[in-house]
Amino acid sequence: MVLWEGYVSDEAMGTFAPIVVYWVYAGFYQLLPPLDNYRLHTRKEEEEKNSVPLTMVVKGVLLQQLAQATVAQGLFMLTSKANPSGVTVQPSIPIQILQFLVAMLVMDTWQYFVHRYMHQNKFLYRHVHSQHHRLVVPYAIGALYNHPLEGLLLDTFGGAISFLVSGMTARTAVYFFCFAVIKTVDDHCGLWLPGNIFHIFFKNNTAYHDVHHQLQGTKYNYSQPFFSIWDKLLGTHMPYNLVKRPEGGFEAQLVKDK
Repeated sequence: MVLWEGYVSDEAMGTFAPIVVYWVYAGFYQLLPPLDNYRLHTRKEEEEKNSVPLTMVVKGVLLQQLAQATVAQGLFMLTSKANPSGVTVQPSIPIQILQFLVAMLVMDTWQYFVHRYMHQNKFLYRHVHSQHHRLVVPYAIGALYNHPLEGLLLDTFGGAISFLVSGMTARTAVYFFCFAVIKTVDDHCGLWLPGNIFHIFFKNNTAYHDVHHQLQGTKYNYSQPFFSIWDKLLGTHMPYNLVKRPEGGFEAQLVKDK
């Protein structure tokens, strides 16, 4: 029994809950006070280095989410596991946990190789992926600010493949996609807050991804959104030291042993 049962279908929740969660969680970060003592970049850097206004970022994210919702609805319709009575039998909790982990690994694998190729292919970087890097100083609402083609290839197809390979039901997908959205937003929040569970349990976190957005780190730390396995296996891992800035806040300083 889940909270939405009897009110909204699992398929509808799997389609729209991640979108709602994105704006609630990103909006939470947007409404926080400046928190200069926890920022990875100063507010001045954000104003000077980012070349796209917030309004355009919001429009770009909404466009990507429209495409995601369309694909998700079609995917859930085509893969429905409902019996003749319209009921989907849910697997056991251990099986759902296993499916969750498989989906995480599949999504990481897909996104690593697509993301890396978009950096290596000059045409794709210049005309597609560079849009995301207009936010040199990442912030939460811009987590899914991408060129529409990148949004489709990297995030939407990556999510669909993770869902299909893991074999999860639409109900499990609600939790998985909401978790993936929260993790992605957190990785772009630009804040190193004490007690953040993602910083505690994941090496691939806000500071790790911030390195990738820096000019000297764009050829490293491609892994997203969960683990750093592929970076470490394939030589694209860039270590860093998180140091306090004299004026307040933190800085992810690259360890240049490459």
